[in-house]
Amino acid sequence: MALLEVKDLRVHFDTDDGVVHAVDGVSYSVDVGRALGVVGESGSGKSVSSLTFLGLTRAKNAHISGEVLFDGRDLLQMSDKELRAIRGEEIAMIFQDPLTSLHPFYCIGDQLAEAVRAHHKVSKSAARDKAVEQLRLVGMPDPRGRLDAYPHEFSGGMRQRTMIAMALINEPRLIIADEPTTALDVTVQAQILELIGRLQQETGTAVILITHDLGVVAEMTQEIAVMYSGRVIERASTTALFAEPQHPYTWGLLRSIPRLDAARDVKLEPIEGRPPSLINRPSGCHFHPRCPYVLEAHKRVDPELEAAGSAEGHVAACLLPPSTRRELWRRLADGQASSQARAAVPMGDSAS
Repeated sequence: MALLEVKDLRVHFDTDDGVVHAVDGVSYSVDVGRALGVVGESGSGKSVSSLTFLGLTRAKNAHISGEVLFDGRDLLQMSDKELRAIRGEEIAMIFQDPLTSLHPFYCIGDQLAEAVRAHHKVSKSAARDKAVEQLRLVGMPDPRGRLDAYPHEFSGGMRQRTMIAMALINEPRLIIADEPTTALDVTVQAQILELIGRLQQETGTAVILITHDLGVVAEMTQEIAVMYSGRVIERASTTALFAEPQHPYTWGLLRSIPRLDAARDVKLEPIEGRPPSLINRPSGCHFHPRCPYVLEAHKRVDPELEAAGSAEGHVAACLLPPSTRRELWRRLADGQASSQARAAVPMGDSAS
C-alpha cells in the first residue's frame, strides 16, 4: 500500500538568469514500511523534491505543480498551518548537516523536548524523559547526561544520532533522510546507516534515503529512483537495478563504486563532463552531452520513462534499443572499457 505518491511533481524558480527547472515531472511512490533510495549527483533535484513535500520551497518565485499524496491527502494543497501539524509528527526529515540543523544556543534536551511539545500536550519533564528514551534508542552514550550539552560539544556522529532521535521522537510514518552520512568518516557512516535501517525495520516507518552514492542504498532500500537534471531517468527495485541497469547514467554511477572483488589495478571510471544547467538545459536527452553512446536521435528526442529490463515495474528513459542496452551493460560489467564496449555493439536502426 502506497503511503506517499508523487505524481508529475514540478518545481521551477524564477531568477534573474532565467527559470530554474529544479524538479521537472518527477513521479514515484513509497509503500508503508518500505525504503526508497533517491540517487543522483548534486543539482539533480533530489533534495528539492523532498523539501517541497514539507512546504519548505514555498516562495514568491517558486512555481509548484503536480500532486504529492500522503495517505491520500495532497500535501501541495495544504496550508502552512496544516503542514506544520504534519512536519515532525507524521513526516520527519534528517537534514544533511546536523551542525547547522541544530540550534547552537539551546541544549540538546531542550531541542528534543520542543519537538515533542510542539505536537503533544505534555509537561517539559515528560518531554525530556521521552528525549532520553530516544537518545538511548539511537545508541547515544549516557543519554540523560547528554541532555544539557550543546551541539558544538558533540562529535559529527553524535550530532547525527541526535538528528535521528529528533526525527523519530514522535514516531512518524515517513522519514526523509537527506544525505545522512555527509562529512562523516567511513566507520561512523556505516553505524548511522545501520541504525537507520534497524530502526526502520523495528518501527515499520517508511524511509526515503537521498544520496549521490548507489553503494549507500544497496542494502538499505527495496526500490531506487535515479534522478538526473530534475527528472527520474530510471526507477526499479534495488535488486533489478543492480542486476540489470537500463540507463547509461546509472551505469556510470555503478562503475564509480569501488568493488571488493575487482583487481587491484582496476581504476574507477568517473562520469565525464558536468551536470547540465537547470536554466539552459540540453535539447533532446539531457544526458546526451555526457553519454558515451550518444546518437543523433538523442540530441533531438527527449525520451519518456518506458518499461525496461525483465523485472516488473522497471522503467527507464533511454532511446537505445533494449538488446543494445543489455549487451552494453554485459560488456561493461565484464570490465571492458566504455569505448571498447560501444564499438563492439551495433546500435541498430531503431536508435538512429
